[in-house]
Amino acid sequence: MKDVTIVVPTYNRAAIVVETLRKLLALEPPASEIIVVDQTVDPSDQLRRWNDEGRIHWVRTSPPSIPKAMNVGLRLAKTEIVLFLDDDVAPVPSIVAEHARVYEDESIAAVVGQCLQPGEKPKHFAKPAKAELGIPDLAMRFNHDTPFDTRNVIAMNLSVRRERALAIGGFDEHFVFVAYRFESDFALRLTASGHKIRFEPRASVNHLRLPTGGTRAYGDHRTSAHPAHSVGDYYFALRHAPSFPLYALSRLRKNVLTKYHAMHPWTIPAKLVGEIRGMMLARRLRNV
Repeated sequence: MKDVTIVVPTYNRAAIVVETLRKLLALEPPASEIIVVDQTVDPSDQLRRWNDEGRIHWVRTSPPSIPKAMNVGLRLAKTEIVLFLDDDVAPVPSIVAEHARVYEDESIAAVVGQCLQPGEKPKHFAKPAKAELGIPDLAMRFNHDTPFDTRNVIAMNLSVRRERALAIGGFDEHFVFVAYRFESDFALRLTASGHKIRFEPRASVNHLRLPTGGTRAYGDHRTSAHPAHSVGDYYFALRHAPSFPLYALSRLRKNVLTKYHAMHPWTIPAKLVGEIRGMMLARRLRNV
């Protein structure tokens, strides 16, 4: 079996990341190394103790950035395969072996595992996700029950061949704040370079989806005037969408013309401000 390094980026979840790491330290077979990229203001003493004992490699970074934290872990890893996991997941005990097994096929450059949201179960979808606004697999459903090749991933449960990921520049750090769509950008760049990505349902995690910390530290996306929740999607569209205006209109429809906003119309102005600010910031980032 190929050696695997697990990388766990974490932000303001000092308690839950400890519980997640207890599960990861008990995996069988174990990972070769566990790297924790911690962006928390007040870190956990338990992480410090585990680092001192050599059970984890604990790295502190600031300011918080999901793509940057993943790039830090990618560069520090010493194994061929690097497995990224969210700080609030419960993996199957064999997750390391399930990811490693897929890499017996040398054409595979990345593996995205099954991700089950609270209350969600594995489900079989007879048809693959259709291209959305000209972008393949954008609406991929990660609770699928059958392996297949894909052009989209989710960072919650994603492994990569380290050298191939570094060869395309790793994860784009221009995806700021919530960094929405940075995984899709990575997947499209990886497959455009001629590599394959496999979805493997046996490499499964249950997502705890905590209401605080992580990306939810930026507030409720339905009511915020901050660009945090929209800038990533607009930046992604500027890089990959065949028609940015059509993509932007589709996003506005899906995110503003919702049942929630119909029932809370006073939140619409702030939401629109957040969308416009996100669009403007995305254009600036695209020109950097």
